[in-house]
Amino acid sequence: MLKNIADILKERLNSRVLNQENLTELAITAMFAGGHVLIEGVPGLAKTLWARSLAQLLSVECKRVQFTSDLMPSDILGTKVFNQHSGTFELRKGPLFTRLFLADEINRTPPKTQSALLEVMEERSITIDGITHTMEEPFFVMATQNPIEYEGTYPLPEALTDRFMMKLLITYPGVAAEKQILQMYATYGGHSREHAEDGLTYDPKPEGLSALENLSPVCGAAEIAGAKEEIKAVTVEDGVLNYIVSVVETTRRVGAVQFGASPRGSVALLLAGKAYAAIQGRDYVIPDDIHTLALPVLRHRILLKPEAEIEGITPDQVIESILSQVKAPR
Repeated sequence: MLKNIADILKERLNSRVLNQENLTELAITAMFAGGHVLIEGVPGLAKTLWARSLAQLLSVECKRVQFTSDLMPSDILGTKVFNQHSGTFELRKGPLFTRLFLADEINRTPPKTQSALLEVMEERSITIDGITHTMEEPFFVMATQNPIEYEGTYPLPEALTDRFMMKLLITYPGVAAEKQILQMYATYGGHSREHAEDGLTYDPKPEGLSALENLSPVCGAAEIAGAKEEIKAVTVEDGVLNYIVSVVETTRRVGAVQFGASPRGSVALLLAGKAYAAIQGRDYVIPDDIHTLALPVLRHRILLKPEAEIEGITPDQVIESILSQVKAPR
C-alpha cells in the first residue's frame, strides 16, 4: 500500500516542483518514518511550494511561519488570553498546532524561539502553562535555511538540529527545468497570498505556482497511519544493524570530527531505512538503503574540528569516506 501511495506522491510532487526528485523521495521517506526535515538552499527554489503541495496531497492542514529576529515562542506556540465575557483565560493556539508546519528561514530567529520546537518535535506535544497538549498525527516539521547568508542569523542549537531526521540540500533545477518553469509562469502568472489576522506570515492558501491548480488528495490521516504500521513490519537483519552501528560509531573516531553522531542518529538511520525499504516495495532493509540514507541522516549530526573546516573538509566528505571504508554486509 505504501509503495502505491508514495509513487503517486512522488509523481505529482515532481510535476509541481521540477527536477527535485531526490529531495521529494527523501522528504517523503522522513515523513512516513515519523521524522522531520531541514532543507538548506538559496531562496527561490520552491521550498514553500513543495510543502504546500505535499499538504494538499495528504489532505492535511499546513501553516507557514516566517522566522524573524523578533519572533517570540508564544508567537508559534500560542498563549492564554483573558476572555472578558466568561471571566476566564482561554488558550489561543499558535500556528504550531497543525499537521504540516513550515518553519521558513528557521535560523533567523534567536535560540530562545528556536527552542520552542524542541518538545513538539521529539514528544509530539506542546506544554503551555503546565498543561500538555498532544499533537494530532501525522505531524511533520519542515524547516528551511539559507546557506550563504550569515548576517542576522543564529546557528541552530545542536539539540534542535539533532531532532531533524534528515538535512536535505536543494539545488538549482537546471536549464531545461527552469525554462519549463518560465513557460508555466508565462501561461498562468500571478501570485495569491493572504496574511493571518494576527500579523504572522503564515498562509492558509497556496501561493505562486501552487495556485495554478488544486492537487487532488492522495491519502489522508488514516492511510498514513496504516502506512506507518506497514513500516513497522519491515524486517532488519542483524548484519544490517551491525552496518548501521559501524557507520555511526566510525563518525566518532574520525580525526577531522570533534563530535560524532549520537545513538539518536543510529535510530534515525534505522527508521529511515525501514520507511525507504517500504517505499521501494520491500518488507526488508538492505545495505544499499543505509548507504543511500547515510548522507541526509548524518550530515548535520557531526561537528568538525576547526582546523578541518579551515582545510575545507565538509561533513559530506567525511561520511562518504566512512562509507567507503566500512564494509557493507552481503
